[in-house]
Parts: sequence; C-alpha cells; structure tokens
Amino acid sequence: MSDIVDPPSDNYRVTADELRQFVERYERLEQDKKDIAEQQKEVMAEAKGRGYDTKVMKKVIALRKREPDDIAEEEAVLDMYKQALGMG
Repeated sequence: MSDIVDPPSDNYRVTADELRQFVERYERLEQDKKDIAEQQKEVMAEAKGRGYDTKVMKKVIALRKREPDDIAEEEAVLDMYKQALGMG
C-alpha cells in the first residue's frame, strides 16, 4: 500500500478566487457572530440596569428553547431529589 495520494480530479481543483470567496464569507460570518454577541451583552446590560436578574433571564431563555415535556420531566426529578435531601 502506498502513501502517495492521487491528485484531485479536475472537478475538485482549487482555484484561488473560489478559495478566497469561501475564506472571506467565513470571515464575515465570524464578524457577524462577534457583532451579535456584543448586541446580546448590551441587551443584558440594559436589562440589569432596569433591575432584572440576568442570570435568571438566561435560564428562562434556555428553557424557552426546550420542549415542555423535557422541562417537566427535569423539574419532576429535581423535586424528587430535593425531597430526598430534605430541601423541599
């Protein structure tokens, strides 16, 4: 068995322009992610400034992404564990 790899076929030949386009698109998306993260921080700072508990808000946001049945099951297990430990 040889370690030599056949060169890519003409269908997969790399072109500088196409490669540059992919790289630049990816870089723009990275910048967009950075901008969005900054906007999210600003929203939380504004909410905190108005007296909201941002830790709890983030938990609520995470819960809203989940299925209600999954949340109910987790809360039931949490209640059971708390009762077992004399916490509730």
